[in-house]
Amino acid sequence: MSHTTTETTPSKPVLVTGATGYIGGRLVPRLVERGYRVRCLAREPRKLSDRPWAERPNVEIIRCDIDDPDALRAAMQGCCATYYLVHSMMVAGADYRERDRVLARGFAEAAEAAGLERIIYLGGLGEIGDKLSEHLASRREVETALASGSVPVTVFRAAMIIGSGSASFEILRYLVERLPIMITPRWVSTEAQPIAVRNVLHYLVACFSEPATVGKTLDIGGPDIMTYRQIMQTMAQALGLRKRWVIPVPVLTPRLSSLWIHLVTPLSHRIARPLAEGLRNKVVCREDEAHRLMPQRLLTVRESIDAALGKLEAHDVETTWSDAGPIPGDPDWSGGKVFVDRRTIEVDAGVEAAYQAICRIGGGQGYYAADWLWRLRGWMDRLVGGPGLRRGRHDSERVSYGEALDFWRVTGIAPNRRLELRAEMKLPGEASLEFEVQPHPEDHGRCMFVQTARFKPRGLLGLAYWYAVLPLHSFVFSGMLKGIRRAAEAIGRTTPTGQAAPGGRIAEPNDSAPLP
Repeated sequence: MSHTTTETTPSKPVLVTGATGYIGGRLVPRLVERGYRVRCLAREPRKLSDRPWAERPNVEIIRCDIDDPDALRAAMQGCCATYYLVHSMMVAGADYRERDRVLARGFAEAAEAAGLERIIYLGGLGEIGDKLSEHLASRREVETALASGSVPVTVFRAAMIIGSGSASFEILRYLVERLPIMITPRWVSTEAQPIAVRNVLHYLVACFSEPATVGKTLDIGGPDIMTYRQIMQTMAQALGLRKRWVIPVPVLTPRLSSLWIHLVTPLSHRIARPLAEGLRNKVVCREDEAHRLMPQRLLTVRESIDAALGKLEAHDVETTWSDAGPIPGDPDWSGGKVFVDRRTIEVDAGVEAAYQAICRIGGGQGYYAADWLWRLRGWMDRLVGGPGLRRGRHDSERVSYGEALDFWRVTGIAPNRRLELRAEMKLPGEASLEFEVQPHPEDHGRCMFVQTARFKPRGLLGLAYWYAVLPLHSFVFSGMLKGIRRAAEAIGRTTPTGQAAPGGRIAEPNDSAPLP
């Protein structure tokens, strides 16, 4: 089959993989705004259910794992082109490079079988040759694998993407905020050409209407070429901080750097290490063809940082690096011992107010009681390789399915009824925390609040852990229960009866199904 079509139209849908991720979650609404029909692939469609664009008539969300070639080919049928925005770094650990190569080759075969006209891929800038870090070398291998079929591939290569919630931006912000003096590897003197996320999105969308981009590999970057040391000082200025002391030393390896990033920032060492290794490579555009073909105003590094910080301050972060984190499957609660701590309390407020108070948990709000213990637990988690409390939350009032909330993941949500969190902290077992609100059987102006903690221990260590923390439960969980009640009653006094709680926007598609 000949693939000579150079310009797509909104008549056929555009397939977007990675729609739950950082770039994909921002790309979809921009394609929709341009009039394209968009088909999103997701392993778990409920992670997209609360996106403002999810219910648009020209958006279709399909459950599909790209590991399944038959399902992938079926999902591609009738589409004109596809965006490949998949990366296994968060889920495959040390094996991510091989997994990415296999997935990309399978994707190219499926695209060819489905008769797609084009694949668009966002990769990474970097020197050419055998000196690339494993992370950047993996991106090159994905490019090659995607181009192994007959479907033409448009590749965009970007360096650091600066935007609210991006992994690179979060590393930069936390390091600069927390460390007035930094002992760093020599890579702080490496040159980079960062680009604002809004400029990246412009290129990804605009390439559809520019036939000359078909089959091209295009370097994209902002107007500034700076060393990482200079970028750090620019961040300090934007944050209103004094100049940071940056002391490079030759003995700090990527492994040690990633562990330090893990302790100081929200990113795990599993993600930080390949990113830290990649910083040793010069990442500067070799040509400006993308800008000539699809001109736009490119934001400087300072403008990009200011825009990202403004989004954070306004609680208007569209997507974050942690959005694509995996949600584990159903735990086998039926097999083996499960410890349960269930507490109930009456609340002198309606179910809406109680649910709104529940949805404020975590992040800057804290946990309503014993916050110092939660912070201590967060630091302990960071020390053993867990996420700790640093991931925070998107919004101080609302939660959504699949959202990372400190060291929890939202795995069950039914507005004004239930919120379930699954623990992602390092534990010798599986843990969840569930909140339920129920109408009072006798007084409609009041409600019942039920808080349930579950823990399924793994081996003797799991049993020892449960009994070690058990004495703290009456203090931590009882305090949380009473704190949520106080907050709910305060909300009830200021919120008109019957008004929907801001935290409860989206229900699960099938609320009677078992919690994931």
